Amino acid sequence: MSTPPLLYLASRSTRRQDLLRQIGIPFEVLRFREAPGRPPDVVEGAHDAEPPHHYVERIARTKATVGWQQVQRRMLSEHPVLAADTEVALDGIIFGKPGDAGEAIRMLGRLSGRTHQVITAVALRWQEELLVEITRAEVTFRALRAPEIERYVATGEPFDKAGGYAIQGRAAAFASRIEGSYSGVMGLPLYETAELLARIDFPVL
Repeated sequence: MSTPPLLYLASRSTRRQDLLRQIGIPFEVLRFREAPGRPPDVVEGAHDAEPPHHYVERIARTKATVGWQQVQRRMLSEHPVLAADTEVALDGIIFGKPGDAGEAIRMLGRLSGRTHQVITAVALRWQEELLVEITRAEVTFRALRAPEIERYVATGEPFDKAGGYAIQGRAAAFASRIEGSYSGVMGLPLYETAELLARIDFPVL
């Protein structure tokens, strides 16, 4: 890469931004169109019977591709585009972002006392290359009492979070066991991200 190292992050997630800063990766955020009344740049939603790992890979690939198209269309300086998608799955069913408090309460009630999967796909687009890594973590929640679920939802933390919780926030008190990438559960597995960047000779650390 002949230009100074910089990534375009195709995500508004503050968690992913914080994680990139943690390993010293310089980046700029590429924002997708999501204005009411206009078609979004990326349409999220699983197809019928689509397995969770297929879904996260498809969405991450789409985000990276659309981000690269934006770079070209807006005639921005060319730098790699990094995108990711994280979903919570239980019994093969995807638990997306809750639409309201009632849905968040129902999600957490189903996760209570169970082990679920957190699947994250990371996609990196640079020139004609599109590289993808997928991570899976197993997260076990202790049995949750209805009042504490309701108090947690009332904090507002579950909204805009896959599965209705943030492992780096107050929901850390719910997880009795995590097997796999903690940063992947947050939304961006740093080891796999660094491995992808190394494959295009992007300097890390």
